[in-house]
Amino acid sequence: MKKQATFFAAAVFALTFVSLPLSAQKPAAQPASRVSVYAPAERIPNFETIKAKLKQYHECTCTCGCYAKDLEHQADRAIAILRTRAASHRTDEKLAMVLDIDETSLSNYTEMVKADFAFDSAVFNAWLNEAKAPAIPGTLRLYQEAEKLGVSVFFITGRSDTTRAATERNLREQGFDHWQQLYMRSAAQSSEPMLVFKSGERGEVVAQGYRIVLNVGDQWSDDKGKPQSEFFVKYPNPFYFIP
Repeated sequence: MKKQATFFAAAVFALTFVSLPLSAQKPAAQPASRVSVYAPAERIPNFETIKAKLKQYHECTCTCGCYAKDLEHQADRAIAILRTRAASHRTDEKLAMVLDIDETSLSNYTEMVKADFAFDSAVFNAWLNEAKAPAIPGTLRLYQEAEKLGVSVFFITGRSDTTRAATERNLREQGFDHWQQLYMRSAAQSSEPMLVFKSGERGEVVAQGYRIVLNVGDQWSDDKGKPQSEFFVKYPNPFYFIP
């Protein structure tokens, strides 16, 4: 490879020299760098840098657009939508709101930092069974608004049904103390893509005669598939992606 590069540089130099009159001769071009092009992967930031940015986004206390402020902004949008829709509903309509749990209703940030942003299902389920995840304040406000407006709340989560008791306890202890139903993944559903599972459970809500006017989640897969809600509000989640 080194011989080929040297030959190419010499040939370019020779052609340049011959093609120019003596009075217009220029100094020889500098030899090409031994490493000419960096692979695309070399332009990706170091993983430790990315993790530091995630922590900065979550833990900052400024008002310039940090995680907590972004969550509150989306929660305010959801509340405004819910109020408008509830004000115009027909008397024969049964209105429903669907909420995701992880990084929508409850925060797992403590576990994520402890795990250094790695995911291990056994470790994560152990954390869920501790039932210590704090509520996301904006979602709790949204939930309380739904109660005032008479909108039934359904939780649809990708958590395993084996964590049901701990999940229910965690929700109640954080203020989500009444809901119509909590849908969790059974063993038979564990291999389903998330959008298949969640859209299927929304179908169960609709089958009960409810009209889903609002769906709130932190993943785009929370809203994909049919049936969809009238409105979907997506929370930011730079920590992980679920297709």
